[in-house]
Amino acid sequence: MNIPARTATVTKLFSEQDQRDHWHAEGAADGKAPKWAKYHAKMIGEFPSPYRGGKDPLAQQIEKFVEKIDMLRPEKGGPAYLGENPALTYKYPAVKNVKINQEMGDLDTVIDDCIKLFEGAPNWGHPMTMFNVAPQANTAAIIASMLSQVFAVNCIEGESAWNVHIAELESAGMLGNLIGWDPVKTGAIYTYGGGGCFNYGVKYGLTRVMPDIRQKGLRTDVKIICSQQAHYVQQTVTDWLGIGMDNIVHVRTDEKSNVMDLAHLEEILIDLTAKKIPVATIICTMGTTDANAFDPIAKVRALLDRYPNPKGYGKAILYADAVCGWSWVYFKDYDFEKNPLEFSERILPILKQNGQAMAELSHADAAGIDFHKMGWAPYVSSCFIYKNAEEFESIHRRGENAYLQARTPYSPLYYTLEVSRTASGPLAGWATLKYFGKEGMQAILGGILESKYALVDLLDSQKDMVCVNHEDSGIVTLFRIYEKDTDAKAQFEKELTNASSRDELVKHNKLTQAVGDKLFEWFRSGKKIDGKYTPYTSYTTGFRNADYNRDGKDAEALIYALKSYPMNVFITPEVMQWVLTCVHIARDEVMKA
Repeated sequence: MNIPARTATVTKLFSEQDQRDHWHAEGAADGKAPKWAKYHAKMIGEFPSPYRGGKDPLAQQIEKFVEKIDMLRPEKGGPAYLGENPALTYKYPAVKNVKINQEMGDLDTVIDDCIKLFEGAPNWGHPMTMFNVAPQANTAAIIASMLSQVFAVNCIEGESAWNVHIAELESAGMLGNLIGWDPVKTGAIYTYGGGGCFNYGVKYGLTRVMPDIRQKGLRTDVKIICSQQAHYVQQTVTDWLGIGMDNIVHVRTDEKSNVMDLAHLEEILIDLTAKKIPVATIICTMGTTDANAFDPIAKVRALLDRYPNPKGYGKAILYADAVCGWSWVYFKDYDFEKNPLEFSERILPILKQNGQAMAELSHADAAGIDFHKMGWAPYVSSCFIYKNAEEFESIHRRGENAYLQARTPYSPLYYTLEVSRTASGPLAGWATLKYFGKEGMQAILGGILESKYALVDLLDSQKDMVCVNHEDSGIVTLFRIYEKDTDAKAQFEKELTNASSRDELVKHNKLTQAVGDKLFEWFRSGKKIDGKYTPYTSYTTGFRNADYNRDGKDAEALIYALKSYPMNVFITPEVMQWVLTCVHIARDEVMKA
């Protein structure tokens, strides 16, 4: 047999004799081995062992890593950031002026450098962290997610994921059951974030309404309908999908409840029907970030069915953007009469209200949920769920793949946006569902809500402070502070409803922003008051428009508010009292300037 020259060369390079010359039986490099072989021998110790027993480099490093992680955390009573130095230590863009080292580095040094990157990062589990909807991840989800990194599971198809796909499939079933869909017919795709879920929801509508789009591209000014309160990702998705942001149609929202105005929605649908303009997707926001507003999705469904798309187009998709509010669905079947978890009478009506609103989620064709928000799981664990898996997966299916074979019944590579898709999200979400169960999630949500309303009650007792989102039923508390001895409630009512008080509104908006900035400055500098660190809070510069600025044309007639977003189980009423103490002191310092 004639062997091609190149093949013969390779064969010679990797002959058994050369292998014996390069490495000893235990894997160590021979002293005379070429440099690449010595590197290769060293690299064996830089990867997790494929076999049980013996010394696993990963296990050894994790043991040391855990000690270093612990040293990042503050001692009890310490600040709400990690490490010792709260400062931002890099300069942009100069930080990018760096080269890769020529020689191989040292693992311990790299890990130490990695630990340093977390100096000053927010400590999401700290009781004084109330910045935004950014929770600490639960232990089960962290460990499950890590397993995906150790064994490099790719959820693209069954051969590489094998039984790990159970995490995604059982997530579909558990969530389908929770919502009220047929669990066997429910589908789920864990994706890159709430924006990924929104993207899938809009694309589902485009594909169902205009099947030719997959081959011919978008040739119609199809509309996407959502409320004025919908997340700004609406712009991202319509931009990237080529729909165009001008094809978003906004439905007015009620000035108090922030939910979709059904009369206005019907006007829009009547107008589009008359003009024979199709609608791809109607988005109902099921739990806005700040106001926790739930659009009346059951009534939206009725309107959507009443006004079908023009002849020649398919039926529009009803998508529920529930990435923030999804977990309130755990209370749709809670026994509020027996109250088995013994929540206080203060929050029972709120839990019931949220549960009833989310019970309507069953009317959606698809929904997006974030486990890394109200699921207390690590990033990224967003899940796009859809009621009719057979339809969604068939209308989005692409042809066969030349170098991947369908070895299992479940091969999402044929219809997903992502090609490489980590199993860390599915495992994190699945582990959370399995670990918390219904009562665990109910206890977390209810317990945090108890702390939130402890703050609301404290605010109601303050003359110079006012809670501005009393009607909202979510976890966040939004409030304003005024000059000492001001009747805050009366003053805010004037600013909200009376156009003649616009200048006072603007003045106190500036005060609110200054206090928020001062609190952030104190948090970042590690300031102590009476020996205690200050909280990590935030503020909003557009919670809602003033009543006389309904159309939003006056860019300054908006309601600014300080924000407390308690998202972890370590927050207590005592912490809430300390927050208000720090706000008062910050106000006084700002007023002196």
